[in-house]
Amino acid sequence: MSTGVIIVLIVIVAAVLVVAAVLALRARGPQHGGSLKRRFGPEYDRAVVRHDGDTKAAERELSERVRRHGSLHTRPLEPAERERFEARWTAAQERFVDSPREAVGEADRLLAELAGARGYPDGAQYEEQLAALSVHHAHHVDGYRRVHRVTHAQAQTHTAGAGDGGAETAAASDTEELREALVAARALFEQLVRPGRHDDGRPGTGAGVAPAAASAPASAPGSTPASTPASESAARAPHGWSLGKRRPKES
Repeated sequence: MSTGVIIVLIVIVAAVLVVAAVLALRARGPQHGGSLKRRFGPEYDRAVVRHDGDTKAAERELSERVRRHGSLHTRPLEPAERERFEARWTAAQERFVDSPREAVGEADRLLAELAGARGYPDGAQYEEQLAALSVHHAHHVDGYRRVHRVTHAQAQTHTAGAGDGGAETAAASDTEELREALVAARALFEQLVRPGRHDDGRPGTGAGVAPAAASAPASAPGSTPASTPASESAARAPHGWSLGKRRPKES
């Protein structure tokens, strides 16, 4: 065998080894603890807690989510679809004033339908849909989890052994929980209805949403919202106004 042939074979073998190493690193990447922490953020911590502190078990679960849903390709909404979803979200926020629980239930259904319309698993498969959303929107998916949990939780007796004052306190606490759940869910809604540069599960506020609008708590029902600078108000989406205040009619 000539020297030239031997050199060619060595080069080919070296190239094959390099390609194999790159593929192996890519395959292992999602399963590496540091990579999973960066990708899932708060979802990583929740998984560890759910597995009683067993990080290996949590990482296996998260790696499986990436395997099943990491290559999912979403589809953009048509303008008419986006308008319908936005109108329904605005109506849900307005409904909160008189029927907080019903408003949160509508938000739960709306997120399920919106995620399905974007190409995620159907809302009838809640756990699978939530897992897929956590892969691509890890920093916002907990809002969906909260409204779903509130919607489907069994009614609890807040007034057992308490007088009227205790009942009022329990009712106020329940309404505050509903308000916080709806505010948290709005962040995921914004990500899904108006996807932008951060539509990959990484930290971001999404297009058309001011960071303060997505994260700041809304006014409690019946309260008077604080004044908002005009520039900040203009940056908010049409459905980003505070809970507890009906949307003003268009002039």
